[in-house]
Amino acid sequence: MKRFIAVSAMTLLAACSTTSNTTEQQPPAWSYEGNTGPAHWAQLTPEYGACNGKNQSPVDLTSFTEASLKPLQFQYKAGGNEVVNNGHTVQVNYDVGSSVFIDGVQFNLVQFHFHAPSENHINGMSYPLEAHLVHKDRHGNLAVVAVMFKEGTPNEGLAKVWAQMPQNKGDKNALSPPVSVSEILPKNRDHYRFNGSLTTPPCSEGVIWTVMKQPMTASKAQIAQFAGVLHHANNRPIQATNARTILK
Repeated sequence: MKRFIAVSAMTLLAACSTTSNTTEQQPPAWSYEGNTGPAHWAQLTPEYGACNGKNQSPVDLTSFTEASLKPLQFQYKAGGNEVVNNGHTVQVNYDVGSSVFIDGVQFNLVQFHFHAPSENHINGMSYPLEAHLVHKDRHGNLAVVAVMFKEGTPNEGLAKVWAQMPQNKGDKNALSPPVSVSEILPKNRDHYRFNGSLTTPPCSEGVIWTVMKQPMTASKAQIAQFAGVLHHANNRPIQATNARTILK
């Protein structure tokens, strides 16, 4: 089986940070449109040069390669303690103690966040909402578990987060009691696997991507509520697969 090389979690934590340090120079601002949009990320600063890389995410998952993927072992408990609006997404920060085992390696859940419409596609199909569950191993390497949502019945897990969703950039709210990410995971744990990158600057490569095959449902109102808070789509365009294989 193809070996997947993970990227340090520090780059993601920096990219998703909602705080600033006035004594340190901040990286250039980026967005999802205009002169600071995805087409220009790599030119904003050398720090974002990887955005022009050959193993970028998201991708259209198609032309699959059959593989004997080991079952995922989720060990999640209620630990979502804070929901943050950082202007790019709505993110739920997670207490330590929840993890997933991928090919025998333990990755600890750090946070999960959302994109609308979906960033990854499956066989050319886009979904109205996608969740990214971000994990790191004991060396700081990253793995993302992605869950697609189609329009349908309301999702109870989303409802608990949405009830406290901050309306303005930079705001955050405590989640009490803590929420469980298990409520947005499908019962069928079949999945796809590929090697990719962060989908936001600095676009660092080496991220292990696991995309659940079975989508969950979210109501039309839940999808609209998320979109209304951000006021813009927050999906990076599909990137070229190049020489990568998509395992199933």
